[in-house]
Amino acid sequence: MAQAAQQTRYRVEGMDCASCATKIDTAVRRMPGVADVSVSVTAGTMTVHHDDTSDLTAIAKKVGGLGYSATALAANTNEQTRPESHPHDHDDDDHSRGDHAGHDHAKHDHAGHDHSAAKHEEIEGLHGHDHSPSTGPWWKSKKGQLTIASGAALVVAYGVGKLFPAIEAYAFLAAMLVGLVPIAKRAIMAALAGTPFSIEMLMTIGAVGAIFIGAGEEAATVVFLFLIGELLEGVAAGKARASIQSLTALVPKTALLEENGKTREVPAESLTVNAVILVRPGDRIPADGIIVSGESDIDEAPVTGESTPVRKGVDAKVFAGTVNSDAALRIRVTATAADNTIARVVKLVEEAQESKAPTERFIDRFSRYYTPGVVVVAALVAIIPPVLLGAAWSEWVYKGLAILLIGCPCALVISTPAAIAASLSSGARRGLLLKGGAVLENLGKITAVAFDKTGTLTESKPKVTDVLTFDHPETDILKIAAALETGSSHPLATAILAKAKESNIDIPAMTNGKAIGGKGITATVEGQHVFLGSPQAANDLVNLMPDQHKRIADLNDEGKTVSVLLVGDAVAGAIAMRDEPRADAIEGLKALTDAGIKTVMLTGDNTRTANAIGKTLGIDVRAELLPEAKLQIVSKLQKQGFIVAQVGDGINDAPALAAADVGIAMGGGTDVALETADAAALHGRVGDVAAMIDLSKRTMGNIRQNIGLALGMKAVFLVTTIIGLTGLWPAILADTGATVLVTLNALRLLGTKSA
Repeated sequence: MAQAAQQTRYRVEGMDCASCATKIDTAVRRMPGVADVSVSVTAGTMTVHHDDTSDLTAIAKKVGGLGYSATALAANTNEQTRPESHPHDHDDDDHSRGDHAGHDHAKHDHAGHDHSAAKHEEIEGLHGHDHSPSTGPWWKSKKGQLTIASGAALVVAYGVGKLFPAIEAYAFLAAMLVGLVPIAKRAIMAALAGTPFSIEMLMTIGAVGAIFIGAGEEAATVVFLFLIGELLEGVAAGKARASIQSLTALVPKTALLEENGKTREVPAESLTVNAVILVRPGDRIPADGIIVSGESDIDEAPVTGESTPVRKGVDAKVFAGTVNSDAALRIRVTATAADNTIARVVKLVEEAQESKAPTERFIDRFSRYYTPGVVVVAALVAIIPPVLLGAAWSEWVYKGLAILLIGCPCALVISTPAAIAASLSSGARRGLLLKGGAVLENLGKITAVAFDKTGTLTESKPKVTDVLTFDHPETDILKIAAALETGSSHPLATAILAKAKESNIDIPAMTNGKAIGGKGITATVEGQHVFLGSPQAANDLVNLMPDQHKRIADLNDEGKTVSVLLVGDAVAGAIAMRDEPRADAIEGLKALTDAGIKTVMLTGDNTRTANAIGKTLGIDVRAELLPEAKLQIVSKLQKQGFIVAQVGDGINDAPALAAADVGIAMGGGTDVALETADAAALHGRVGDVAAMIDLSKRTMGNIRQNIGLALGMKAVFLVTTIIGLTGLWPAILADTGATVLVTLNALRLLGTKSA
């Protein structure tokens, strides 16, 4: 076989249980050119890895032959451009070297991922089967209508039996066939496609066998109960699917596009990158973008769950589906509708649901032997007592048929993927993106977490922390410094300008501005020659006094970058800035240490700055690290027996993210980090790491409950059937009832809330 270098995703309608996925997987895997198949019941998708010899239309028809409808999904190829980072005009020896100067973490827009909401390419002739699309009211689906018809036929059969006892058996036979014929058809198609021991086949054998031993009334009832169970499974699976798909409803259908000085309403899906749109107060934002004019509170709760609106102005990022609260905004679109944040989240979760966890793979392998084993046990129960002990054939064939129905593996097989799908959806709605069941399972095993500093434990947005007044008042120092920094987008300049704005300072104009490489900037402000730059550069121009040196050194020891302002020949003052820890960093790290998890900071920043932040946060520090050194420390922790998660947002974190047992990218991170990582915390909260680990532990506990429930109910009904306490219809309840209970238990994870 040629190398499988391609993959095609399909939307598969009608899947509602694990046996559906198994049948599709087995059938498609046998097709020419197919190397691997991943099927997700809850996402309703299938990914086929294949080579050039594969017939994609034939694959879709094969799925259609099993009673489902398959629709190919087109891959998105949109490319986004990334804004450049900006250099700064002055530097502060070693204090700004690691923490501020040369930052490359600004304005990352997550572009370039293939996380789009794919477009449908309809494949004709695949509809009209027993399985129907899982959208819309259940009673309008073909499965719902079949269940209603089977129930009505059963009621009629009971009535006919009471009125005409002589034809009662034929009435129940007819009622049974109403529901059984479509089931038997699916069983035969599955057997021909390579799945002889499907739930439908066991059901068909059980029902037909019951007719032959004179249990026609029970056979018709069992078929009806089976259909109810399948219908409930479909409704439950649809709820899990709708939980994440409902995010797409948050994006408005139309947008106000600005063109040639005029505004017109257009479909939101028609917006292109770099288009400018107007968003009025109270409207939902129709696309991911960057604010080009205006300032407003943005309610991000529908998308991120954040309860407090966020104030955003020019150059701030906004996301599709969030609500503009109080002022008109003009926004430049950065992603098409197929590639906005919500579409990428939905796509990523669907892809993740196709990735099986180790526990799920084990259960799948177990069920391949379990189901044939059940058939053998049922046959032995039906045959051995009559042959060897002279027992009544009708009694033991009846018990054998009941065991056949009890042994259906549906509840067992769905126990893991249902819980994982619910957790992935729940996590995504809270901004916790996990790339598959294996990642979700491994997170619960984490014993050490390594954090990058800048942009991960800190905001990556320096703030003015201190203003030292030597010869001028604080207001004058900020006014002159802001005049010098006007027009610069360097993080330090932005911090000074933000502080001046916060203090309501009118910024004067500057003239004759000139940058002095590696030292600072000079200009004329209000008729005075001024300089703003590093302490060393300032000292070269005007000798600083010993007390001034000491105050600056004390600030440096706190991890702060200090810029000194000279006015004429006098030292006017100094401004200290620091990239402050995230608001939840201390609490988030405490949650991890309280859980017995080791934490460590790995940063390329200078030791003095890193130690200052580390002391504030109470975390071990490893500083002045190159990317390969971060990787080496992660590997060393692993050799010491730790299960390690690496958390970062920059390109230099990518090697460590890849080497860690679980790599977690923070929300503002670069595309390289997001692609390399196994998970992403979209909101950039340190506490989200502990939330991911907690979600993993909850999920694994739920899976254990599900497996115990599935096997426990089967064990109880197996014993009661053999000793004669229960029969066929309780047997089918043991299977479909357990499946529904397992699914509903898994859906409890959809309600998991962040702390």
